Amino acid sequence: MGREEQIEEREVLDSIFPDEITDIDEKSYRITINPDVPQQDGEDAESLTLLLTITYPPSYPDEPPLLDLSLPPNAPKPPHLDVSTDRAYLLSSLTNTIEENLGMAMIFTLITVLRENIESLILERVASIQEAKEKVAEEAEAQENAKFHGEKVTKESFLRWRQGFRAEMEAREEEERTKRDMVETKGKGAKKEDKLTGRELWEKGLVGKVEEDEEVGEDALERLQVS
Repeated sequence: MGREEQIEEREVLDSIFPDEITDIDEKSYRITINPDVPQQDGEDAESLTLLLTITYPPSYPDEPPLLDLSLPPNAPKPPHLDVSTDRAYLLSSLTNTIEENLGMAMIFTLITVLRENIESLILERVASIQEAKEKVAEEAEAQENAKFHGEKVTKESFLRWRQGFRAEMEAREEEERTKRDMVETKGKGAKKEDKLTGRELWEKGLVGKVEEDEEVGEDALERLQVS
């Protein structure tokens, strides 16, 4: 019964994948899978080719098929997929599908699910790379904008600014008071110097002049009274 189902499934797959399927022996064959690879901005569209090798165990489909995933010979390494490390994850991602389809032909379903899982994995990695690029671009743009807009005002930055502003104003007021005090001190000193003592007047010859002026004034007054 198992072998009959295997032959029947193989014939159906040959009609679905006429150019992608290659026999290895009567129980094994290889199917070429071409997942869709998302195209990144500024990059050429990429093509990806993988080989899924299927081997029927004696009791298939009542037991799981033997699967292996590889690159074609001499194929370049895909940019967003490492088959040597991703193989185990991708094949194990088929476990639930295999368990749900035991007792039935399942290879077509497994190929479909495997292709979707490969595309999802690549898409996640491409999105991660794109997100990293956008983050770098946003940080560069933010740094450039900071040159024109200055620091973003927050409660903490405002308090720091206010404290610094008050300290600066107090320093200016103190400087102005110091200047005023110096000016007033000089003014008082100058007035004090302008007021001469009697000795200073005598030494400068000003005492005799004052007395002469007073005598001249008294003589003039007497002449006015006589006349």
